[in-house]
Amino acid sequence: MDQVTPAPFSIADFRDRVAAQAAIIPGDDFGDHRFNPGHPRLNHVKPLRDAAVLIPVIARAEGAMVLFTKRAEKLRSHSGQVAFPGGTIDPTDPDPEAAALRETYEEIGLERDFIEIIGRMPDYVSGSGYRIVPVLAIVRPGFSLAINADEVDAAFEVPLSFLMDPANHARDSRFWNDLEWFFYDMPYGGQRIWGVTAGIVRTLYERLYA
Repeated sequence: MDQVTPAPFSIADFRDRVAAQAAIIPGDDFGDHRFNPGHPRLNHVKPLRDAAVLIPVIARAEGAMVLFTKRAEKLRSHSGQVAFPGGTIDPTDPDPEAAALRETYEEIGLERDFIEIIGRMPDYVSGSGYRIVPVLAIVRPGFSLAINADEVDAAFEVPLSFLMDPANHARDSRFWNDLEWFFYDMPYGGQRIWGVTAGIVRTLYERLYA
């Protein structure tokens, strides 16, 4: 029997691409330095802080959707920015996957029973001093969210097909201390996906879809 090719941007296609991605080479980090080679902001004096985020890809009938959060405006750092659910890896977390699942539940109440971890991407080093492990997951529909208003203002979904289209990956920049800093910007539906989050999306594209 001939093997059926999964539809583009379906959950089956996403699962196949994750399974077939190139091996992660230790020390071959992705991150803001790839967009800003040699930038002084990347000369981290302090050790990088370990963090993990969940990239939740939802199996919708109309096609795969990616779940994002909008951080609370009252937070001291990165307030109001679009992000993947996640945060710092605690000493009690056995691995980055556990940290990503814990933070996801704390932020938006997404139950672990709906989440299937299928892999991870190379570490993403941010200009703000974090080493982030992006954990890849498929989410089964039927869940309900409980937004933690102390951390998150909203959660929303974006089609995987939109995110994996390089035509939607705009390059932008801003100045910090008279030095230009480059990043990706992917506005969608009134939300602005940019900075580290857009950088992780771009990495996902380069690893799986380019």
